Amino acid sequence: MSQKKKVYVKTFGCRTNVFDSQVMMSSLEDFDITENEAEADIVIVNSCTVTNGADVGVRGYINGIEKAGKAQVYLTGCGAHTKGESLFDNKKVFGVFGQSEKTKINGLLKEKERFYELGDLDFVDDTIVEEFVGKSRAFIKIQEGCDFRCSYCIIPFVRGDSRSMDEAKILEQVRTLALNGFGEFILTGTNVGSYGDKKASSLAQLLKKMSQIRGVRRIRLGSLEPIQISSEFEEILDEPWLEKHLHIALQHTSPTMLKLMNRRNKFSSDIALFERLREKGFALGTDFIVGHPGESESLWQEAMANLKNLPLTHVHAFSYSKRDGTPSATMRGEVNGKLAKTRLKELTDLVAKNNYDFRNAFAQQPLDILIESEKEGRFHGLDQYFNKIIIESPNDLVGNWLQIENYEVKEEGNYVKF
Repeated sequence: MSQKKKVYVKTFGCRTNVFDSQVMMSSLEDFDITENEAEADIVIVNSCTVTNGADVGVRGYINGIEKAGKAQVYLTGCGAHTKGESLFDNKKVFGVFGQSEKTKINGLLKEKERFYELGDLDFVDDTIVEEFVGKSRAFIKIQEGCDFRCSYCIIPFVRGDSRSMDEAKILEQVRTLALNGFGEFILTGTNVGSYGDKKASSLAQLLKKMSQIRGVRRIRLGSLEPIQISSEFEEILDEPWLEKHLHIALQHTSPTMLKLMNRRNKFSSDIALFERLREKGFALGTDFIVGHPGESESLWQEAMANLKNLPLTHVHAFSYSKRDGTPSATMRGEVNGKLAKTRLKELTDLVAKNNYDFRNAFAQQPLDILIESEKEGRFHGLDQYFNKIIIESPNDLVGNWLQIENYEVKEEGNYVKF
């Protein structure tokens, strides 16, 4: 018998890609999966294309695999729609396939001839994943695509319009994974908060049904839009199974910049929402783009003044990077890259201090931890507030749930030794 070829999946970008990679791995019946890139016969690159820089990172990775000369490379993910054709024409990859084709991967990898199959942007994922390779938490994709058209974003054009997964399939997925020992579930999608919009359902209704499944201990959510925190959603904020951390995408806090970005949120209502959530004891994160075209010094100072009034504890902030094919790419008033980095540090330093102060304020409160990994004798996990904790212990703790009461608050995270 011939030995099965080994497949390594390299995942770039968001949690949706993490789920898609698991779907592909679960569909590989005639291949062996490896977590060691060096021993792979085949490398599948699940790409991100949110910025030009993301494309550069994917292309650089593919060039590195090509130079090593051992593995055959396939490209999928969002980048298949923007750079797939050029990479295919230049013979940098053997095959290119879109997200709708990922469940066909077992057959695609058997193809003897090079292929380019983007598929369509209307598909609805109904794959049931039974295991997550190398993960202690389960990722559940509940929707795909986005109906928003923010001026800087290419994603709706490579993921399609918003569409929700079938509720019964989602709940079946959760039941299966709960039976297989997973207790924490992370809901992912291109625009998670839009779940159910076209199905007379809602994210809050789905969460309630998930929480009733035996074994579900904690539910985390991907990024939500401020306008998606409805009164119905606010009714579940006190439920013990909902993480005490919400990530709500603002992108900016200057009303002028929000208009330039074609955003739907308004800062006046954003701050009122954040205050309500803070009163409920939530840690609060956001996305923020620094240096978008049009961000003058006065607008930046306005944004920082607003940020100082926001109870932010986490931030996913990055300097604007041009994405060809979007309205922002042709806007005037570009911000110098060095200046954008300075502003970025000003923002991240502010939120880091907020986070430290938040953890100090809750220092006597028990933390519910899922231990996710071990590195150099230290175990790493996340608490209910999405804060990192580092544990020194002689025991193997990976995958365990712990409640920690006596811990030390450090700048890089909370720390305990036992």
